[in-house]
Amino acid sequence: MESNAVLLESKSSPINLLNEMHQLRLLGHLCDVTVSVEYQGVRAEFVAHKAVLAATSKFFKEVFLNEKGMDGPRTNVFLNEVQVADFASFLEFVYTAKVEVEEDRVQRMLEIAEKLKCLDLSETCFQLKKQMLESVLLELQNFSESQNSEEESTTQPSILLESKAAAVAEADQADCLLDPPGSPVDRPSNGMSPEMPATKSKEKM
Repeated sequence: MESNAVLLESKSSPINLLNEMHQLRLLGHLCDVTVSVEYQGVRAEFVAHKAVLAATSKFFKEVFLNEKGMDGPRTNVFLNEVQVADFASFLEFVYTAKVEVEEDRVQRMLEIAEKLKCLDLSETCFQLKKQMLESVLLELQNFSESQNSEEESTTQPSILLESKAAAVAEADQADCLLDPPGSPVDRPSNGMSPEMPATKSKEKM
């Protein structure tokens, strides 16, 4: 009777593998490639492992698979127009799957990812740029909403004053309509109209 197959899977193994390879690179152990980068007269050399670079970068994979012969115990690769700080960040990313850079360097990291054909770094940079853009748009939206609310708060008192002035004017007009010139308010207090004395004087004559 055959027993059922079971899966043995380690969640920590990929992380441990990356960490160990990163430590080996930092110590210079088992490194079999030297990458020389130069940009505007600034040059630096980095040692690394072919297997890691080939697994994370199609550019390096093509270079290593197409090389005809080893020119010594360690292969040399030369990269121009690549800044030293950017390649150092690239190496840290491919060995640890994370790297901290300034916001203004994100575009440069995207460019080096495209140059070296590193898909993981390209996707990471795209996602980060998308988040940065969304945060900027959100800040602009909040700013415009606050401006609109301030404008409404400044115009509201004037609207109230205008409405009060209109109400007072309407009340004055109503008073004028209720009390026309010939109304009892303008008549003498004895209750007679102004025409009465004239008729009485005619009768006396």
